[in-house]
Amino acid sequence: MNFVKYLSTGSIAALMATAPALALAQNAPPENLLPMRDIPKTAPQRDGDEPQAAERAKDVKEAFGDFAVQQGEVVQEIPSLVGEWSVPQAEKLLAYIPSVKAEGLNPADYDTGLRAAIAAGEGPALNEVASRVFVWLVEDLRDGRTPMEARKQWFVVDPDPDRLPSHVLLEEALASGDIAGTLNRLMPVHSDYARLKAQLATAKDAGKRKLIRANMDRWRWLPQDLGRQYLLTNVPEMQLRLTVGEKIIKSYRTVVGKPGRTATPQLAEMVEAVIFNPTWTVPQSIVKGEGLGNKVLGNPGWARAAGYKATKGENGWITVVQQPGPTNSLGLMKLDMPNEHAIFLHDTPSRNLFAQENRALSHGCIRVEGARELAMTMSMLGNASSRDEIPAIQEEVSQITASGEYTRYPMEKQWPVYITYFTMGTDVDGQMRSFTDVYDRDAPVLAALDAPRQTDRARETSEEVVEIIDDMQT
Repeated sequence: MNFVKYLSTGSIAALMATAPALALAQNAPPENLLPMRDIPKTAPQRDGDEPQAAERAKDVKEAFGDFAVQQGEVVQEIPSLVGEWSVPQAEKLLAYIPSVKAEGLNPADYDTGLRAAIAAGEGPALNEVASRVFVWLVEDLRDGRTPMEARKQWFVVDPDPDRLPSHVLLEEALASGDIAGTLNRLMPVHSDYARLKAQLATAKDAGKRKLIRANMDRWRWLPQDLGRQYLLTNVPEMQLRLTVGEKIIKSYRTVVGKPGRTATPQLAEMVEAVIFNPTWTVPQSIVKGEGLGNKVLGNPGWARAAGYKATKGENGWITVVQQPGPTNSLGLMKLDMPNEHAIFLHDTPSRNLFAQENRALSHGCIRVEGARELAMTMSMLGNASSRDEIPAIQEEVSQITASGEYTRYPMEKQWPVYITYFTMGTDVDGQMRSFTDVYDRDAPVLAALDAPRQTDRARETSEEVVEIIDDMQT
């Protein structure tokens, strides 16, 4: 099988044209593009993914460099969030507050005693009030105003507070005197945010304005800059886009999770490899709950035709694994993006589902139309340093696919993937429109924007992690 046929002439040309830029950009990725964090030991493991203990120890040592661990008490100075304000600087801050209405925020949230403090003159009271107002503006413009409990199934950890700490911004603003410029640096740079802002400026309907404000805030929940190249899927739109320099190189229809417990959560992860000819370990809810285990053991002819292999332990526990093949529930590929939710993007043999308008049908994972083309594309973009290397990768991947054997194809240059939730934005055709709120996630955001501003907001969600089980019931 030759994967070249899955790429259109336009797609190949676009990829060839962007390959040198991709290589350059990948060699210098945006700093802190995604927060570094450990995957819990309970996270799903893939074959061949677990490094040896000695290698892990070496990686940890190298990561910390010359940092030496010392015994004894360590005292870390807490950065101050109170600076010394002059009256002219505080007046600049006061003059800035009305402008946040254009960003979808409520100016009344921030004019809390600042006028009176300015009238009283310089001193501790002005320092306290002006600093508090400035930090509130930083937090809302940088991180979003919506508290975490209103961001349902939002598991993205925004790296921006680490990249642009509040105390550093406060110091810079007071040192330079450029209060407005410091705050304006915090806006999301994605063009969709600018387009929503333009829509807000002309919208008259109160309901539409609220929806625009909610989706502008969602952009602030993400990293300010998504990077030069990434995969992004907007769950309500049910589309995946491969983006380079904000240009959509290719878009794909998707099938996403059904509403309820199997709804697709929002994540920001890294694609580490492409799995060709994947196996599927059938969950016990099907093995035991639906009797598949006994069926496979009792009907070996049917099991062989369906690609199932079962083993029964001494304790009676039955494990069923579906082998690679055209009927495999994961199709012919999946993108390996380790996360505690067991979410990934994959192929499917049920390709007829992509013709439906409502494609919220899966058990959480994201099925991708044209997944084999995507697999080839990611293999090239993740490993080619120049256009000259692309033909060899195409040939190698084609041979791997034709072999029918499980193969993990690592990506030397890993790609971020964002699973987002926008109910208004630019679609894959470049048109601004609204999307069906398939999981009813707008209401808590709208309510939070209308409620008084909440201070001391959590940075990470406390919601339960539901391990997604994608099966072929649909």
